[in-house]
Amino acid sequence: MVKFDVLSIFPEMFSSPLNFSLLKKAQEKGLLSISIHNIRNWADDKHKMTDDAPYGGGCGMVMKVEPVEKALNEIRKAVENSVVVLMTPQGEVLNQKIAAELSCKKNIIIICGRYEGIDERIREHLVDREISIGDYVVTGGEIPAMVLIDAICRYIPEFLGNPESTKNESFCANLLEYPQYTRPAEYKNWSVPEVLLSGNHTEIELWRRKESLKRTYQRRPDLLKKVKLSAQDKNILDKIKQEEI
Repeated sequence: MVKFDVLSIFPEMFSSPLNFSLLKKAQEKGLLSISIHNIRNWADDKHKMTDDAPYGGGCGMVMKVEPVEKALNEIRKAVENSVVVLMTPQGEVLNQKIAAELSCKKNIIIICGRYEGIDERIREHLVDREISIGDYVVTGGEIPAMVLIDAICRYIPEFLGNPESTKNESFCANLLEYPQYTRPAEYKNWSVPEVLLSGNHTEIELWRRKESLKRTYQRRPDLLKKVKLSAQDKNILDKIKQEEI
């Protein structure tokens, strides 16, 4: 079982997203556990303040180090060998490889940043890993934390109905996934490719590989630099490039 402990000043944000679909079923099966902690519970002053003005001046407020450190100390007493992740725009950008790596951890503590930023001492002394969900800024770390949890959970055994699903998804092999179709075969003159109706599995796999390479080349050519291409893949790509001339 993977245990998530999430530190946030807005714990209510997690109640709905984490209690539907596969995440809810996985918790009911005991595959994972998610505990949301209000950082304000570890603030000492009567107003339960978790932020203060930045030293040196500037706009916005900064998340205080004391409540976060106290929360981590208490949570760590109940969990062993935990990895602490800070959700921040300055972190490494989340990808499938990171999600797969973290899915092997038994205890993951996620800190959701807020305000203008966090006291740098949190980053320097309390965090094992910093993760971003993209090159943009959102109002807090809660939604990014939900994204991270969902991405990690897909690698937990028995989380998905078909364990082969993660092997063919976009980015798993640094290729975007091929197009998918289902019934009806014909809709408003929009047809499903004939090869998918043929029953010829060899031809279907070849078509899927070609479409995956084509989609990656057209939309994310940077990913192809990370792929170990076979001679057949290179021939397919050469033909795709010729078609565009």
